[in-house]
Amino acid sequence: MKIQDRYRLWSENPYFDEETRQELGEITDPQEIEERFYTDLEFGTGGLRGIIAAGTNRMNKYVIRKVTQGLAECVCDHGQEGMKRGVVIAYDSRKFSPEFALEAALILAQNGVKAYLFDALRPTPELSFAVRQLHALAGIVVTASHNPKVYNGYKVYWDDGGQLPPAKADQVLARIDARESWLGLEPMSIETAKMSGLLEIIGEEIDQPYLARVLKLALHPDLNAEKGGELRIVYTPLHGAGNKLVRRALAELGFCSVTVVSEQELPDPEFTTVPYPNPEIPATFDLARKYGMELKADLLLATDPDADRLGVVVRNPYGDYVQLTGNQIGVLLTYYILSQKKALGTLPENATIIKTVASTDLADEVARSFNVRVENVLTGFKFIAEKEKEMEESGWGTFQFGFEESYGYLAGDFVRDKDAIIASVLLAEAALYYRQVEGRTLLDVLEFIYGQFGYYLDEQESLALEGIQGKEEIARIMDSLRLEEIPELGGIPIWKLDDYEQRIGKNISTGETYQLTLPHSNVLRFSFNGGGFVMVRPSGTEPKIKFYFSVKADTLEKAKDTLNKVKTDVMNRVAQIRSV
Repeated sequence: MKIQDRYRLWSENPYFDEETRQELGEITDPQEIEERFYTDLEFGTGGLRGIIAAGTNRMNKYVIRKVTQGLAECVCDHGQEGMKRGVVIAYDSRKFSPEFALEAALILAQNGVKAYLFDALRPTPELSFAVRQLHALAGIVVTASHNPKVYNGYKVYWDDGGQLPPAKADQVLARIDARESWLGLEPMSIETAKMSGLLEIIGEEIDQPYLARVLKLALHPDLNAEKGGELRIVYTPLHGAGNKLVRRALAELGFCSVTVVSEQELPDPEFTTVPYPNPEIPATFDLARKYGMELKADLLLATDPDADRLGVVVRNPYGDYVQLTGNQIGVLLTYYILSQKKALGTLPENATIIKTVASTDLADEVARSFNVRVENVLTGFKFIAEKEKEMEESGWGTFQFGFEESYGYLAGDFVRDKDAIIASVLLAEAALYYRQVEGRTLLDVLEFIYGQFGYYLDEQESLALEGIQGKEEIARIMDSLRLEEIPELGGIPIWKLDDYEQRIGKNISTGETYQLTLPHSNVLRFSFNGGGFVMVRPSGTEPKIKFYFSVKADTLEKAKDTLNKVKTDVMNRVAQIRSV
């Protein structure tokens, strides 16, 4: 169907509600119509994400219906047992999240598939837990994570609690694509769904067992109970789903000196107090810093709207607040978990951590110092969860911790996605332990790690390139960097180039090539002699191309200088490619 035919269907057919038809009828820019209808919003391995608006390439209830119909048909392939096991649905605080979640539940019910719908917003990691706890066949969470307020999304999970594996995603996508018509998908009424037992509302009966498992991850519960109140914490849920469970988890462990940023406590789909709700950006902590200064807080914590990412700011000896990077948090938690388990005698011989190829090599060095195995996987927490599952099934390793540089962390075996509730608990406990037992701050511990293994600094840059033209420009940048022979960046010799799209690596100095074992992915990773790397990849969820920089040096000043040179070189090369 042509773009104009799609546009006319959506703007004229009475199947689409009056609000949708009116919104589309008011568009006067042909390019806007093209952007909304030139394609369907892409369903990838994790689901979909897009701007909230009418159109086939936007997030709206009609896209939700069509995608959920494809998922329902895949569930029905598993017969009555699969339909009875059903699908768990959670949602965050974004615009239309509750409405989209209910729409999905009622489409499932219309197909005879049982739907478990949370009674209010809940964290994404609790959805992962609930799928396992209820022995459901699948899960859905309506969220756009830390993206700007104009976005919403729809992530799908399978029966192990992990995001939809590629093979299953392909099956769902095939069902979605096979349905050419947008018409005729009508959800069951909520009254009929409840009366027939096809819609069940859930809440506290999932919260309690989830929290119980989180609390069991504490390594020093007695210390937490005795001294936890002496650690002053400021916490902000950034108007999202973490508010109740983060506070409950900390309080039940003994961290009773927790102050919540009241202006950001309640759900707000406009996210009026922040530029956008991403705990990676410093402005997100402006209000928390103000609270921290007044209370002389030791620790500032922020979770994103679906509470799967954690940002951390710590107080230095001068009373100023220092924001930790995602890599620094990951390294600190890796060191804390492994060192404490070794001291307690609970670190197994086959202990393993899992991290992404975009995350710092410093974690590899820390893990190896404890004789712990490191598994590096592609960017995206679903790959960490897949590797954890693979380890369990094959029996060749015991998962201790997993993280990605974009503020995602996981411990334990009861969740298959990044979990900011778990991370908040472990980070607070680490800060308490080092202060009470060793007389050190988290910054002191980080400095100690740098002293042992070298100063690793990391940064990330993104170029937002939207629309059809942006997609083509991203492809041109990747193709050019892939084909050009680059011996050094910022004056630092490149040791090897790993091309995950081609699944081939190359030693730059010798010219020797080798096979990569990770799946195909449009990722280039330039590794430096002695440690550090530059990695480039298109975002899987946003119209962006991302650049990851990680360098290593003997001193902090040298590391800063090297990082600046490498970044300048790479971004100049990219600017040159774009100008051609």
